[in-house]
Amino acid sequence: MRRYSKGSQKTVKGAMRKYKSGKLKSGKGGKTVKNRRQAIAIGLSEARQKGYKVPKLPGKGRSKGRKGRIRKGRSSRKR
Repeated sequence: MRRYSKGSQKTVKGAMRKYKSGKLKSGKGGKTVKNRRQAIAIGLSEARQKGYKVPKLPGKGRSKGRKGRIRKGRSSRKR
């Protein structure tokens, strides 16, 4: 099973090409990207905006709620 679509791979490839030539800009400030990981992140972000299949961002799931936060044995203790 493929995790990334062909379109998203092309988008990241294009972002890396711009990064290597020194023409990739980031955000509203328009500063030149100098980090390889940041260039990949920009490519994936553009792919998401275009609607290509890209895995979800880590840590964007559902919160555990109250039960997940209570430590074991804490709730049964009487005070």
